[in-house]
Amino acid sequence: MLATVNRILLAVAGAVLTAAGIVLLTGAWPLHGRHAPLLSEATRNRYWHAEGWWWWAVTAALAVGVLLALWWLLSQLRRPRLQAVVVDTGDGEFATLRGRALEEAVAAEAGALYGVAGCRVALRGRRGSPALRVALELEPHAVPADALAAVAGPVLAHARTSAGLPELPAEARLKVTSHRARRVT
Repeated sequence: MLATVNRILLAVAGAVLTAAGIVLLTGAWPLHGRHAPLLSEATRNRYWHAEGWWWWAVTAALAVGVLLALWWLLSQLRRPRLQAVVVDTGDGEFATLRGRALEEAVAAEAGALYGVAGCRVALRGRRGSPALRVALELEPHAVPADALAAVAGPVLAHARTSAGLPELPAEARLKVTSHRARRVT
């Protein structure tokens, strides 16, 4: 979703800046030529001394714009993947398991299942309570229920026991690979 928001924001900002640049360079409407002031004296008097809804609307629009910009900035700084998982070694000590290592192990095990053409895994959540997002690419002949049961059963159980986690929630997304129809001759 963040990539879509980034693209939309960049497209809108690009369109607004391009339009503003063209208007300023040409001195066209609403500037009334290159040598005319941006706001006429009547317009300045009308809005500068307005006592009604005008300044509240401007302030609210600017506040919404600032809040949206802060949300976007904070979402850019947030890391989408979990870097490490804390593993209890059983002797009172803790070890850290790299998130990429767990992702690669689960992807390799799930990718080796019958009917799975490819697998991508992302580890999300917090260090104490991680969660997996598994994207399975199934072959055309695969049965989705069987592939999902195999991932939910042995693959996730193996990941839970090897990482020493009491639970490891997972979200699975299934997609069938594109294939051409067979020709009959």
